[in-house]
Order: sequence, then structure tokens, then C-alpha cells
Amino acid sequence: MLQQNVLSSGAVSQTRLIMMYYLGCPMWAHEHWRGSLFDDHCSPSDFLAQYSRYFNAVEGNTTFYADPSPATILRWQSQATTHFRFTLKIPKLISHQLRGEARADALSQWQSLMAPLQSQIGLCHLQLSGQYLVTTDADFAGLLQQLRQFSPVAVEVRHPALFNKGPAEQQLHQLLRQSGCERVILDSRALFAQPPVSVALQDAQQKKPRLPVHVCALGPNPMFRFIGVSDLAANRPFYQPWLHKMAQWLSEGRTPYAFFHTEDNQSAPLLARQFASELATLTGVSHPVLKPWPADLAPSQNTLF
Repeated sequence: MLQQNVLSSGAVSQTRLIMMYYLGCPMWAHEHWRGSLFDDHCSPSDFLAQYSRYFNAVEGNTTFYADPSPATILRWQSQATTHFRFTLKIPKLISHQLRGEARADALSQWQSLMAPLQSQIGLCHLQLSGQYLVTTDADFAGLLQQLRQFSPVAVEVRHPALFNKGPAEQQLHQLLRQSGCERVILDSRALFAQPPVSVALQDAQQKKPRLPVHVCALGPNPMFRFIGVSDLAANRPFYQPWLHKMAQWLSEGRTPYAFFHTEDNQSAPLLARQFASELATLTGVSHPVLKPWPADLAPSQNTLF
């Protein structure tokens, strides 16, 4: 269960100026976001630049499937604002397929490729398969050390033995603490609470893991991924505890990362913005996503006449 901890008004007033958090979506480019997050005529080549005006982080899921070209990496570097942080997913080849020395060599090559972005990487996201029990891999601690030499790291595990609070999960947390890594928290309850009445919901429920929500902050940058739905109101009962957990983390001086999905991600920016608005009401901590979007600034019919 998530704890319902609330900041006192005194704590808010004393720490408001130094509190901040990173907020984002699983991507920065979606055609459906034209007319809301993007202006109607925004070119795909400008999506990242416009996205980073409002969101200060993104899940870089594209790197899980394929390496971008060096030219693409330089373009990302130039388009993102200085405050922006990429949370790049480690390639599937490294996280799911290779082991031992071959994995270490592949990771070194990937880190060299990503070097131009190093100062803008908030976290590298190591997502592991449900069949991979990290505590039985003698090379896993070395992998974490290699990752941490390049950037902060958040590890997402899916093996059932790492969700029962037993010896394997305790050993995992010890490894992560020793290496200075975070554990990614995945919350897909809102998604699976909905009947699969659309193709998008059916597809998301088939692809997303349904795992217990184990909340932990092992270091200064806890990270959670909220898998919600396009019905924005339906998400509220599920993210309410996260508002209080974020308030607690902020009051402790942590800088958390929060990422919001919906079944097809068309409404992901709106869900993230809704969460940020309620968090600001609770804590007094604002976020750039609450600034007027192009859709807010567009003239309405009434103003034209």
C-alpha cells in the first residue's frame, strides 16, 4: 500500500523554493498531440523542442529497440532545453539477450554512442525481463557499476521472485543501494481496472505487466511509471497515493521522476498535467507543464467576433 503522507504547511513554505521533480511521457512525438501540447502546424522535426518547453523529462523508449544515428543524437542534444533530462532505456540486446563480457562490450559501445547526451541524461533505465532473476547472475553487480560510471541508473525488474519481499528482493535492494541505483516502480493498476472495451485497451493489457506495486526510494531520484487510461477521471483513485508519496519525497529533499502513460498515449500529456496540477495544489510545487499550452493560447470562436 502507498502511504498517505501529507506535507505540513510549514514544510511547504520552508522548502518550496528548492523542491523540484521531473515529469514526462513515454515519448516526445505523437501526431495526436497537435492542437493541444503542440500547435496545429508543428513539424515532426520540432516535436522535441516544443515538448521540452513544458515537460522536463521523457522516457527514451526508442533506444530500447534500435540505436539512433550519431546525427540524430546531436539533433536531440540541440533541440532539448538545458533543464531537460532524457531517461534513456538500455537497448534490449544488452538488457535481455547478451550476458558476461559480450554484454559489457556492447554496453561500452552504446555509452560511447550516447556520450554527446551524457550531461542531459537524468537516468539510464535498465528494464529487465520477467524471466531474468538478477540475483542469480554473478555479473549483475559489475553491470550496475559499469552503468553508474556513465550516468545515474534506475532498474526495472519483472521477475515474480523480486516482488514477494523475500531474500531475492532484499538482495536486489542491497545490490542497488551498493551501486547507487534506483528501483523503477511500475503502477499499472489503473490500466487493468478497466474492461478491455477498445482495441487500444486490449493491446495495452496484453503488453503491459501486471505486478504488485512495491514502493521504495533507494536514493535521491526515485522513479515511478504510471500506466493509466484515456478516461482521465478514472485514473484519480489510483494516483491519489502518488500525490502524497511525491510530497513526502520532495519534503525529504529528493528529486523524483514521474512518467505517465495511457493505453495509446494519446492522452498521456493531459494525464501528466492533471497530476501536476493536483500536486501543485497539495504541495505548492509548480511545474512548467502547467504553463499555457498552444491549445490554451489559441483564440476561441468567441474572440474572433
